[in-house]
Amino acid sequence: MSLIFSSVVDAPLDEVFAWHARPGAIHRLTPPWQPVGVVREADTLDGGRAVLGLPLGLRWGARHTEFAPPNRFVDELDSAPLRWALKWRHNHDFAAEGDRTRMTDRVETQVPGVVLRSMFAYRHRQLAADLAAQAAAREAGDRPITVAMTGASGFVGTALWSFLSTAGHRVVKLVRRAPTGPDERRWDPDRPAADLLSDVDAVVHLAGASIAGRFTEAHKQAIRSSRIGPTRALADLAAASGVPVFVSASAIGYYGADRGDEELTEDSERGDGFLADVVADWEAATEVSGVRVVNVRTGIVQSPNGGTLRIFHPLFAAGLGGRLGDGRMWQSWIGLDDLVDVYHRALYDDSLRGPVNAVAPEAVRNSTYTATLAKVLHRPAVLPVPSFGPRLLLGEQGARELAGASQLVRPAALTKAGHAFRHPTLAAALRHVLGR
Repeated sequence: MSLIFSSVVDAPLDEVFAWHARPGAIHRLTPPWQPVGVVREADTLDGGRAVLGLPLGLRWGARHTEFAPPNRFVDELDSAPLRWALKWRHNHDFAAEGDRTRMTDRVETQVPGVVLRSMFAYRHRQLAADLAAQAAAREAGDRPITVAMTGASGFVGTALWSFLSTAGHRVVKLVRRAPTGPDERRWDPDRPAADLLSDVDAVVHLAGASIAGRFTEAHKQAIRSSRIGPTRALADLAAASGVPVFVSASAIGYYGADRGDEELTEDSERGDGFLADVVADWEAATEVSGVRVVNVRTGIVQSPNGGTLRIFHPLFAAGLGGRLGDGRMWQSWIGLDDLVDVYHRALYDDSLRGPVNAVAPEAVRNSTYTATLAKVLHRPAVLPVPSFGPRLLLGEQGARELAGASQLVRPAALTKAGHAFRHPTLAAALRHVLGR
């Protein structure tokens, strides 16, 4: 049995092939809804070997063969025990069609084509969208730079570093363990080394303890201590090292847990509550002279690899989902790839300074969100979650500031900059990341 999937990409042949050869390509092409993780990326398409992690501890190892740039390379399954029971030969073929490129995937395997088609449809969509975003950025002045990044192993960080790398940037990951290669540097969050940011053009700071969990005093202290001090130390070092751009994660929690139907922009006053206090202090820690600072106030990120959708997806897929309480709270969301584009733009667009709301143009109420997710998954959404449910899991304060938060946030700074979203509507964003 075989599958053939072909599409035309609006980019020249050499560029499309080169994209596949850069670090991060396999991360960008792995569908987020599949239970697959990248264990090791091949260091070359000419004889290199990639390893994916599967459920039950299985490993999918594939060797790159028949390297013929810019027209072809092949993946062949070579790991035991899978290769004893399964055939897999994946031909990647590229052909010029004027200034565009026809990309054709031919797979010889026993796996039914109907199982594989959504995966390859995703890969082709993702490639086309990434190349289009990268081309638009180059037209707006983006040029290859060296970016130092904290939090690169998280689900946002993995998406961002792999996108930047395939765009031609060098990403230096700041890690708290011993470095394993030339593109990693040891980072002490409390006392970063004086030469940590040598030869770096920009910093992207994503690291911080997860806010998910019961709001105990210990958990709240972990949220604060992992953000304020380390951010101040890194921002001060960026200024001392002459790094011109510092882009830091932030959150729409700045606006407080419930602002009713007030439309919130970057000029709106901060709200009340623990998270609002943390975000205000977090952003204040980035205020250094001589550096263009961008604080990316992120909404609810849509990806089954992380965030709330990681919890909701299996529940709704099983037909067990529904609105939270009365469903009237506002949810300001953003697709993962759109968030990546915002961070990318912050690196090269000098008009972005200070807080930037990273949310889609259209916030929705929780009842609309849950109905849309159910429709995308072709499941009912008839089991509302009682209001006491989140309180049992998160405590009173956590339920109010996380599960019950209602914030109608608008991306005013991005709109003023003429920013284009890949997925401005919720249904389109969910269909893409869930393979529907």
